Amino acid sequence: MKAVEIPHLRKTKTSSQLIVNGKPFLMLSAELHNSTLSSAKYMADDKIWQNMRDMHINTLLGSISWEQVEPEEGNFDFSNLDAVILAAREHNMKLVLLWFGSFKNALSTYVPAWVKKDVKRFPRAHTIEAGNRKRTLELLSPFSENSWTADAKAFAKLMGHLKEFDGQHSTVLMVQVENETGLLGDFRDRSKVAEKKYSEAVPKDLLEHLQTNYADLHPEFTKRFPEIKTATVGSSWKDVFGSKDEVNAEEIFMADAFSKYIHHVASAGKAEYSIPLYVNVWLNFDIPGDLDLAEVDVVVGGGAKAGIYPSGGPCPHTTDVYKFNAPSLDFISPDLYFHDYEQTCINYRHGNQPLFIPEQRRDEYGIRRVWLAYGTYLALGCSPFGIDSLSAAESPATKHYRLIHSLRNQILEAQAERPEDMFGFFFDDFVEGQKIAEKPWTKIIAGYEVIVERAFVFGKAGPGAGIVIHQGDGKFLCAGWGFNLSFKSTNPKSTFTGILHAEEKEVNAETGELSTLKVLGGDETRSGEFLIMPNEDPDYGGFPIAVTIPARTCIAECWAYSLEETEDDY
Repeated sequence: MKAVEIPHLRKTKTSSQLIVNGKPFLMLSAELHNSTLSSAKYMADDKIWQNMRDMHINTLLGSISWEQVEPEEGNFDFSNLDAVILAAREHNMKLVLLWFGSFKNALSTYVPAWVKKDVKRFPRAHTIEAGNRKRTLELLSPFSENSWTADAKAFAKLMGHLKEFDGQHSTVLMVQVENETGLLGDFRDRSKVAEKKYSEAVPKDLLEHLQTNYADLHPEFTKRFPEIKTATVGSSWKDVFGSKDEVNAEEIFMADAFSKYIHHVASAGKAEYSIPLYVNVWLNFDIPGDLDLAEVDVVVGGGAKAGIYPSGGPCPHTTDVYKFNAPSLDFISPDLYFHDYEQTCINYRHGNQPLFIPEQRRDEYGIRRVWLAYGTYLALGCSPFGIDSLSAAESPATKHYRLIHSLRNQILEAQAERPEDMFGFFFDDFVEGQKIAEKPWTKIIAGYEVIVERAFVFGKAGPGAGIVIHQGDGKFLCAGWGFNLSFKSTNPKSTFTGILHAEEKEVNAETGELSTLKVLGGDETRSGEFLIMPNEDPDYGGFPIAVTIPARTCIAECWAYSLEETEDDY
C-alpha cells in the first residue's frame, strides 16, 4: 500500500500551516456542543452534517470522552467514533477530536466510573475552605502517576485506532489533549502528595531553562517574574515565583504539574500516531476593564486570580512552563470569548507559534473577528462554539465562511510566503453619539500605507469585516464588506497617491480562480480617492441619490499608484 502523508504542521515564513494530503489546508472550523459527537445516530438524524456543509464549514471539533471509549478498564469501544468518522467522510468534512480524558473545564467529569469510584488508586485534588477544612474536588490530582498512566494508556489506544482506521484518509486532522486544565476553588492542590511536592525545590531543569531563555520568554511571564534571573538552584517555589504574592508561586507550581501530566498523555498518543496535538486554555484577566464585555457579567471573562480561573492552566504567563514540560504538544490555543481578540491573538502567536482558536463566540460580533485572525495572525482555524444549534440560514458563519472559502488559495499562499503583504480587520456596529474617534486599520505594504476605514454612507454607518492582500506591483485584492480602502505613499517625495484602476471580481467555486465581473469607477472609487466595499444594505440616510451600490460578490482588485512631481510640473 502506498504511504500516505498524514496531517502535520509545516513551518512557514513566520508561523506554520496545516498540511493535509500534501497540501496546505485552511480550517473553516466550528465546535459542536459537548455531547453532540457522542452519538453518530443523533448527528445523522438531526441532519447536522448537511447543515454544517451549508454553513461552508469544512472542519468540525467534537469531543471523544474517556468514559465512552473505555467504560470498563481494558475494554475499548470505538464503534461510535468509527461511525462518526465514516459520516464525516461521506459529507466531505474533516474532524478535530477533543480528548475529554482526565480534565474537562478544571474537573474530571468525563473519566470512566471505575476511575471516579477508586480514590485509593486515583486520588483526588483537595482545596482548603473557610475554617481550614479540606474539600474533595471532582478532579483527579495531577500528581497521581496512576491517573496519568491510565489516561495515557487510553489515549494511546485512541490514537493507535485512529492510525489504523483513518490513517489512509486523514479525516481526523488534529487532537486536543484534555480541555481547559487547571484547578478551581484554590490556588493549588492541598492533597498530601501535592503538599510534599510544594515543599520541595523548583525542578533544576525548569529553572535553568527559564533563566537561559529569559529573553525569549512570553512578556506576560517576564512581567510577573523579573526576579527569576537571579534565583538559585535549590530554591523553593515561593522564593523563586512568590516574592510579590505567593499565589503566583502556587499557580506556577500547578502549571508544572498539569503540563507534566499532559505530556505523559500526549507523548503516549503521539508515539502511536503523530498528527498535531494541542491544548486549550480557559483564559485569565488582570484588569476587568480589559475584557470585551457587553451586557455580560464579568465573571464569564475568566478571573483575575488563580483559582477563580483554573490555576495551572496554560495562560499567557504560564505557557513557557507548558512548552518546556510538554514538547509533545505542537501548540497552545486560547478559548476566546470575552477577552480582547487582537491581544489574545498576539499572546498566542508569541514565538511564531501557530494560532488556532478552538472556541469563540458564534454570533456576528464574534464571527467578524475571524478575518483578523486569518489575515493578520495567520490562523490555522477559528471555531465558533455550539454551532450545531444554529441553522445555516441564521448563522453568521455562513456568510463569512463562504467568502473566506472562495479565497482560501490566496489566503494560504500569503500566509505562507508573504504574511507582510496581508492583513484582516473588522468594524463593530456603529454606536450613535460615540465620542471616541475610530482608528483606521493600517499597514505599510509595498511602499504604501494601506488604510482601511469604515465604509462611507450618508446614513448610519454599518459594521464591516474583510481582508486585503497585496499581489505585487501595487495590485491589491480585497474582500469583505463595510469598509473603504485608500492608500498613501511612504515616499516623502510623492505628491499624489490614488487608485489607478479597480474591478469587481467573481470567483470560480471549484478552482478558486478570479475573473472580472465589472470595472469599478466613479462613485465606487470616489473618482480614485478610495475604493468602497459596501455593505449588503447601505443606509442612504434619506439622500435622494443612491451613490453606494449594495455589496454583491464582495471581492475586488484595485491598483494603487503615486506621483513624484518636480517644480517644473506645477
